[in-house]
Amino acid sequence: MGLRSASAADITGTVTYKGTPPAEKEIDKSAGEGCTTHGAKGTTHHYFVGANGEFGNVTIYLEGQAGKNLSTGASAPPVVLDQKDCEYTPVILAVQTGQKLKVKNSDPTTHNVHVQPAEGSGNKGANPIQPANSPDLSLSFDKPEMFVKVACDVHNWMFAWVSVFDHPYFAVSAKDGTFKISNVPAGKYTIVAEHRKAGKATQQIEVKDGGPNKVEFVMPAEAAKSKT
Repeated sequence: MGLRSASAADITGTVTYKGTPPAEKEIDKSAGEGCTTHGAKGTTHHYFVGANGEFGNVTIYLEGQAGKNLSTGASAPPVVLDQKDCEYTPVILAVQTGQKLKVKNSDPTTHNVHVQPAEGSGNKGANPIQPANSPDLSLSFDKPEMFVKVACDVHNWMFAWVSVFDHPYFAVSAKDGTFKISNVPAGKYTIVAEHRKAGKATQQIEVKDGGPNKVEFVMPAEAAKSKT
């Protein structure tokens, strides 16, 4: 996000899940009007783990950036959350404070977008209705917070989770477990990989102008926690 500083580089890396992830729960979408275009059965999407342990949907970020004179999210392009086949996609997102979260409804049915920040977080909840073929919604957050819950009360299996940062140094790992945090000023940092159920992994990194600046995270299976 933003222009590259005079002495900055990208951090790239991978996240791997060690072990066998917990089984996903089945969901039944048959009762939802317009929800069965691709079948009435589905599953939860807590763990995106590939055949070789590639771990997607992990949020990676730099610690200790609060209070620094950093670019705001207001000028950053919006992050898109879609509702398709009565599921949120993507399930895990990350935005900067002030950055727009654009919510689309690609389904032929009505959803509501129930944003549920933690009590005392400083972020405002919302619960707008979004009928089929209606304009996109635009949301934003004022304060940093991990894993703000977004749900659809009409279809109670629909969930997404948005992490909010007061700096631009974050990413979400792709399906192949890779990630990139761009335009990081040279220096020493604590970098964190965090998954809502599998916990955290933390490393130290010294970012050097021109790089390479690579990090490999392994999320241990024994750290997996049971959360709803």
